[in-house]
Amino acid sequence: MRNGKKIVAATAAAATLVGMAACGSSNGAGDADASNGDAATEIVIWGWDSGNVINDVIEAFEEENPDITVKFNNTGTAADTQTALSNAVQAGNGAPDAVMLEDPTVTQFAVTGDLVDLSQFGADEYADDFTAGPWNKVQYDGKPYALPIDCGPEMFFYNKAVFDEAGVNAEDIKTWDDYYEAAKKIRAIGSYITNNAGSSMEYQPFTAQVWQAGAQPWKVDGENITIDMTEDEGMQRYIEFQQKLIDEDLIDTKTQNWSDDWNRELNDGTLASLTIGGWMPINLINGAPDQAGNWRVTTMPQWEEGQSIGAEDGGSAWAITTQSDKQEAAYRWVEYITHGNGAVLNSQTGTLSCLKSILNSDEFTDADSNKETNDYFGGQNVNEILAEAAQADVTEFQYLPYNPYAQSTFGDQISRAYNKEITLEEAFANYAKALADNGEQQGYTVTLKG
Repeated sequence: MRNGKKIVAATAAAATLVGMAACGSSNGAGDADASNGDAATEIVIWGWDSGNVINDVIEAFEEENPDITVKFNNTGTAADTQTALSNAVQAGNGAPDAVMLEDPTVTQFAVTGDLVDLSQFGADEYADDFTAGPWNKVQYDGKPYALPIDCGPEMFFYNKAVFDEAGVNAEDIKTWDDYYEAAKKIRAIGSYITNNAGSSMEYQPFTAQVWQAGAQPWKVDGENITIDMTEDEGMQRYIEFQQKLIDEDLIDTKTQNWSDDWNRELNDGTLASLTIGGWMPINLINGAPDQAGNWRVTTMPQWEEGQSIGAEDGGSAWAITTQSDKQEAAYRWVEYITHGNGAVLNSQTGTLSCLKSILNSDEFTDADSNKETNDYFGGQNVNEILAEAAQADVTEFQYLPYNPYAQSTFGDQISRAYNKEITLEEAFANYAKALADNGEQQGYTVTLKG
């Protein structure tokens, strides 16, 4: 299925996140997969490299695959990469052979027919090798359209010093009701248990928490989309709980994630905990250095006592574009960096792998090799806790095929509730209407409930 209106809209939505589109100068066109004599097949890959490690992975890949050379175009950020790919899709040429995408955006390009179904290469046989959350996010119509690189299990990070002052034992917080009672005690000493301004920066934690609540705020069935932000049982559970925190001034509704104020309040103890992805440790180490030794991490509270249900906050994957005429060579790269030795190299540089074999390895949980992080967290073996959480059960959850728009407009609608202009239920009703209108403009058949 291909819809020009959807492609144009996807490009515009991505551009709202980053302003100016990144330039992608190369494409996958050229020689066929098979090597011509001694000449190596060149594949072009796009992505971001915030850890400055991909060149090492490429070098190792080329040593193992001397018949393939890899040209990497650093497209900047995840949003930049997505914008560049959208532009190449719209132009009908210029796309890379393989591309790195955030997990939730895989569906956007799969539904328009611009990514390759990797089951033709046997990728569907890897389902049990990856943790359930990331694997869930790269599926479309029951088939993998990418292979995940990393995971971001939603975790409960807390400042033990602040919790101790408030008389709260975080390890006793098993349910969200327990969390609510703890929030009252922490507020009584002048801190907040957490922040939530309802901005676009809080979109990913929102999706993780409603995912854990069993919500289905949107369902995608090919060209048909159902949006239900207020009648869905899981959404009602989430809205009621958040509204209680807002009404009773138990959370900081002024401070956005990733702002300077956010780091300052994490560093001085004003914010006592976060529910956020398992990739957070290095950000706490850098953003809240004065709290070294005070922070701890544990699993998220559950909606019902005795449950052990997880969710994902963030993550990325590698896919192959349908414009590529070197798909077999491209798949060898994708497989290497996600499932082969490249995945091992990535995990050694701090990436939280979603391969069970790595998560369950002695090397991953070795206390000596993770000493800096463990010291910051008061001697906890952080990777051991993250590995267990990453392998928790997850419920089924989908993202919209225009996820960038969903994220960019989230703050416009939901922040009004955290500013106490309207109720959270009213805000989500408005949000649902905006999502439905955008979907219809892109050519989808949208059913709006609520």
